[in-house]
Amino acid sequence: MSTFRLDRQQIRRAFGRAAASYERHDALQRAVQQTLLERLDFLLESPQRILDLGAGTGRGTAALKRRYPKARVIAVDLALPMLQQASRHSHWRRRFDRVAGEATQLPFADHSIDLLHSNLCIQWCDDLDALFAECVRVLRPGGFIALSTFGPDTLRELRAAWAETDSQSHVGRFLDMHDLGDAMIRAGLRDPVLDVDRYTLTYAEPADLARELKGLGATHADSTRNRGLTGKARWQRMLGHYERMRDAEGRIPASWETITAHAWGPATGQARRGPGGGDIATFSLDDLRGSRRRRT
Repeated sequence: MSTFRLDRQQIRRAFGRAAASYERHDALQRAVQQTLLERLDFLLESPQRILDLGAGTGRGTAALKRRYPKARVIAVDLALPMLQQASRHSHWRRRFDRVAGEATQLPFADHSIDLLHSNLCIQWCDDLDALFAECVRVLRPGGFIALSTFGPDTLRELRAAWAETDSQSHVGRFLDMHDLGDAMIRAGLRDPVLDVDRYTLTYAEPADLARELKGLGATHADSTRNRGLTGKARWQRMLGHYERMRDAEGRIPASWETITAHAWGPATGQARRGPGGGDIATFSLDDLRGSRRRRT
């Protein structure tokens, strides 16, 4: 698995700045959201408590509330301005809660969530083991998790254009389906099912893609990135390299690889895979109470 590290403060700032503009640029996010909602057909019971992790401006949270109107639905996001924007989708008849929090430190009790939903969020988490350990902690035994993220072919044209310009890192890195699936299994999630879809969006000019990424808050947050200014000359050289990639219709392409997945929470006492490949048994403290024998 990749060992790159992300700058969490940069991620929070970028999404905070993009909160007001996000929904003007989220066509792809809405398409992936619809695919993710279809995964919920596998969930035969009606969940009572739903967590939308990385809820952003709350479009997906509102869709979950429409689907499960009797459930308590909670939107969680790292950026407070995103949650402030989400209030526009939380109406008095279908109101949902909004909580600021981090994916690896969720402010919820153990086994308190029936359905954990996350659309295009976990690519901003650099420690999948910590992420899924926290998901398993809050998910009730047998609960359902459905998520989506970006795969490594995402923005490959932009990455190639920058690679021809200089040797620095300008585009974020994304983990592949196998990394994701392995992390889910290590956490003890049961019967994970993963699929890959590919989208190509096109633009009149390369700069249009850059403006859209900024409007979404999709920053380059690798902690090893160059912190200095890119410079107009290098920026123009990159745009020139991208220009040569126009498609047959004269449009600028941008590829997006998306991974969708679902799984069930582990049963109480189910073993999980340890770092060395062996199984680690798990027990609740309640199950262990009264088991100690007194020697006489």
